[in-house]
Amino acid sequence: MKIVLSLGGSVFGDVEKIKEFAKVIDEIEFDKMFIVVGGGRVARDYINKARMLGADETLCDYIGIEITRVNAMLMMSALTLTSKKVAKKVPLDFVEAYELSKVNDLVIMGGTFPGHTTDATAALLAEFVNADLFLNATSVNGVYSADPKKYKDAKRFEKLTAKELVEIVRKVEVKAGSSNVIDLLAAKIIERSRIKTIIFLGEPENIKKAIKGDVRGIGTIIES
Repeated sequence: MKIVLSLGGSVFGDVEKIKEFAKVIDEIEFDKMFIVVGGGRVARDYINKARMLGADETLCDYIGIEITRVNAMLMMSALTLTSKKVAKKVPLDFVEAYELSKVNDLVIMGGTFPGHTTDATAALLAEFVNADLFLNATSVNGVYSADPKKYKDAKRFEKLTAKELVEIVRKVEVKAGSSNVIDLLAAKIIERSRIKTIIFLGEPENIKKAIKGDVRGIGTIIES
């Protein structure tokens, strides 16, 4: 099985959490795996400083991308001594990631292009490498009809079509200040690529459950 995992930058503020994810990833059986990591708090901190210094938004995006690549090296460090053959280079684009996967079991990368979130980058990579499964680790336990942090009556879905996902995300994104588990660009890429996607609460042990398709209480399965 060829898997792409989108992993938020919040993981990288804690060494023990990085180790936990590395341990679980080492225990998973797969043919090839790609991990796309975010920038987290450090990226936001540097971006805010750059804005105060007068940087434009595109330059801020590039700064954030560089931080994601540093985080990729942290995860790489945690996986160096595992049983998997890990690429010891952070690819700068999808073509390089694909080439590295020919001789490595596991490839870890950060961002690629300004304006693209970690989720969108990971969804594009999943499409490019023709992944069997796209795993999107998030801060909530699946896709809801509305932001569960704001609306107590929001309904959690265990299964959705890609088209339904796009409609839910579109409705949430048009409301100022709203948030969702995945951005609209990523949702549209999932829809067009028709790759099976699981959006789940990003705890290490949940990765194993998601791969097995067991999303009870932890996530949502997206299939066309």
